[in-house]
Amino acid sequence: MTIFWILVAALTLLALTLVLPGLIKRRPVADSVNAASARLSTIAILRDQKAQLDAELAAGTLDAEQHRVGREEIERRVLDETDGTSGSLDSAASSAQATAPRAWKTALLLALGMPLLAIGIYGRLGAPQALDTPPAEVATGGTGEVTPEQVEKLVKTLAERMEAMPDDVQGWTLLARTYATMQRFPEADKAYARATVLAPQNAQLLIDHADVRAMLQGQRLAGEPARMIARALELDPKNVKGLALAGGMAYEAGDNAQAIHYWKLARELTPPGSEFADNLTKGIEQAQAATASSAPVAASADASASTGSSAAAPSANAGAAARVAGQVSLSPALASKAAPTDTVFIFARAAEGPRMPLAIVRRTVADLPITFTLDDTMAMSPEMKLSKFPVVVVGARVSRSGNAMPSPGDLSGQLNSVTTGTEGLQIVIDTVQP
Repeated sequence: MTIFWILVAALTLLALTLVLPGLIKRRPVADSVNAASARLSTIAILRDQKAQLDAELAAGTLDAEQHRVGREEIERRVLDETDGTSGSLDSAASSAQATAPRAWKTALLLALGMPLLAIGIYGRLGAPQALDTPPAEVATGGTGEVTPEQVEKLVKTLAERMEAMPDDVQGWTLLARTYATMQRFPEADKAYARATVLAPQNAQLLIDHADVRAMLQGQRLAGEPARMIARALELDPKNVKGLALAGGMAYEAGDNAQAIHYWKLARELTPPGSEFADNLTKGIEQAQAATASSAPVAASADASASTGSSAAAPSANAGAAARVAGQVSLSPALASKAAPTDTVFIFARAAEGPRMPLAIVRRTVADLPITFTLDDTMAMSPEMKLSKFPVVVVGARVSRSGNAMPSPGDLSGQLNSVTTGTEGLQIVIDTVQP
């Protein structure tokens, strides 16, 4: 705030230095210019009349007394024209060139009034309290963090804007990716569908849409997601995420050789030493081991864990120590409050720290009771994995809206302080979200 007022003072001083010199500087009286000109003309006429009197006196046409009377009349008129300051014609002419006095009163009034007026207007129309408000509080209403309600409001505003601008492909893409980040896959699927209609040759849009569609069908890439991936790779054969998903699709189908082929292509296009490259290498090694032993591989790969994708190469920490497993059931007392088509989210999050899910599975009430496993292959971010948190909260929630953000009326149940690596958990959905 101190810097703000220093800047205000500096700008005010600059304004005054531009205005005050013109007021203080002595200058001719603007209002008397015309009057001075008229006086000079009159004085010139009187000077001529005096010269004529002197000539007539010299010629003898006037005696001394007549000359005296005429000269006194001319001098009287000169005094009238010069406000009585001089009786000389020469001094009268110079008095007509008088300058105006310095405008000290006006200068003083501006020097004091301009800063006071500026401060008064700012106090009336500005926001002085914002000077002491941290930027984060201005953006988030004083809480310092974005609340779920604020996120929902922003997304709703964007969705309404897109309905009014149906041909804005960038807007539909942003809305789709926002929904996907929020785990609102049905809405993300619809938004991606609108975007891909507007940009059917955009390979990245097709791949992202396939990823969301796979999440809607239990992280399985077979069917429509596979067709989208194939089309995207025709448009862009070097799309890294597309190659990783194609490898995951082949791995899912048991075609280890094809999975290795796609993952090697993706690794060649990935910066060496990155976590994504390491995950691809692990996937290739696991597929090679499965091929050598001719044994079925237990879990599908997820090389795109660092990008939030639904399927690709396996994570480096996919062992038992980096997962939790168990069963989710619905309390009979709440069975009447859930429809078979309602969405069930099963998740794990850090017991202490960010509330962002470390892993999440989406099912429906019709699937209950559900046997689940949550591990690093389901991570939404490379920095937010089960393997990085020794103690987690494991829970399940029934959502009628299919929204990943909790809402009043949702049904939930959870276990606190679960050690990562624990199996055989029993979670009962027995609480109504207030």
